[in-house]
Amino acid sequence: MGKLEHKTAIVTGSSRGIGAEVAKFLAAEGAAVVVNYRQKAPRANKVVAEIQAAGGRAAAVGADLTTEEGVHALASKAMEEFGSLDVLVLNASGGMETGMEEGYALKLNRDAQVNMLNAAVPLMPEGSRVVFVTSHQAHFVESVPTMPEYEPVAKSKRAGEDALRHLLPQLEDKGISLVVVSGDMIEGTVTATLLDRSNPGAIEARRAEAGKLYSVKEFAAEVAKMVTADVESGHTEYVGGADYFGKAAQ
Repeated sequence: MGKLEHKTAIVTGSSRGIGAEVAKFLAAEGAAVVVNYRQKAPRANKVVAEIQAAGGRAAAVGADLTTEEGVHALASKAMEEFGSLDVLVLNASGGMETGMEEGYALKLNRDAQVNMLNAAVPLMPEGSRVVFVTSHQAHFVESVPTMPEYEPVAKSKRAGEDALRHLLPQLEDKGISLVVVSGDMIEGTVTATLLDRSNPGAIEARRAEAGKLYSVKEFAAEVAKMVTADVESGHTEYVGGADYFGKAAQ
């Protein structure tokens, strides 16, 4: 039996990339997984099909997390499909896409995270866990400068982390823990691709500086581990990029 047998997990932004891999890892541990997407239903359905082919349970749910209807629809769908909600992985993020409204990064990376958590918490039993996925570029943005192209996104993600941490006492009252996973730049993610497009050579430079960058699957494995890790609520798990700690201390 896996560590998450008889549990249900929502993974936001899980139709591709890190979220999709996290969903697969959780399903392999026995969780029923709600695979969330905003627009790309075929991608989400493919992830669900892969999980089911491996003997797992999953359902794809379309929801725009920047709307109130979206967050409530996603939370309630977990209950309808699988009868419980025990794990919430807040992976969805963005802000570097073109053509988005002004303030979109903050709307998605801060407001939507808090709204999703608030929609899920009343449905989550004692012992449940929330995992927020962020980057070193965002987590350390106040002390370590990041690339100018990424700064608005980094600041909005840091604002999201701060807003979630502000809710720690309320989560503690309900016996729900929050863990933050912060990773260095990840090879092959949408963010890395967009960043490299706006600042050619950025990924290569970071790889040279850090010595190694994690792949999507490697980082997703670390995120999935934190769903069941025996750590205190409010814990931050750092993945890669050890040089950041020296810079932050300066």
